[in-house]
Parts: sequence; structure tokens; C-alpha cells
Amino acid sequence: MVRVLATGTFDILHPGHLLYLEEAKKLGDELWVIVASSALVKHKPKPLLPEEQRLAVVQALEVVDHAMLGDEHDMFKPLKEIQPDIVALGHDQHFKAEELEENLKSRGMNARVVRITKYKPCSTCSTGAIIKLILKKN
Repeated sequence: MVRVLATGTFDILHPGHLLYLEEAKKLGDELWVIVASSALVKHKPKPLLPEEQRLAVVQALEVVDHAMLGDEHDMFKPLKEIQPDIVALGHDQHFKAEELEENLKSRGMNARVVRITKYKPCSTCSTGAIIKLILKKN
């Protein structure tokens, strides 16, 4: 059984998230998702929604087999527990695939890192775009 791992903040769920998760699921038999702990989100504004709510929404998606909240201190801790065969990165995630793969190997995990390149641009396919649209309407 091939275990695939996808990660993200999933602050305001949108079609881009769904496409990413659907494409990640195609890479294996079982899709695990780590919803980023608010404490570890440092590369963009902090999430608007509480992490428990973001996790509940991701868990409700049919494409997701298992979802869990990320660790507050060490992003690699849940990966050790999950032991994925493949880590799927979204087209716009800030990680460099090669560096992440090396980082995993140095921690004793032999997961392959795959960048999901499929993307359908739309005016509401990012959390930032949705927030801007809401602010514009108000």
C-alpha cells in the first residue's frame, strides 16, 4: 500500500485545495493530510480560522483517508508517525522538493517528494484572493 502525505494550512477551503488533494490521492492508495499548526505558519499571514476547525473541514473531505493536526514545534514529528512513501507538494508550496527529500532522509524517512503541478487558475482559487474579494465587497 502506497501512503501519500499532503500538507497545508487549509485556512479557507477552495477549489485549488481540492485539486491538490485529488491529484495527491492519485499518487497512491491512502491519502494522509497534515493541517498546519497555526504556531508553525510563518511564511504567510497566520490563519484566520482555528486549527481545529481547519482540521474538521479537511477530515470531512471524501478524498482524505486520514487527517491530523501538525505538531506545534516540529513539522517532521507527524511525518515520523505517518511514514509516508510519497510527500506531495502543491504547485505553490514554498518547500524545495530536493531539500525536503534530503531533510526527510537525514531523519531516517525514505519518502519521495513529488510536486503537484496541475493547477487551474481562477479568481477564488487562493485564500488570499478570497479574502481580497470579501474585503472589496464590504
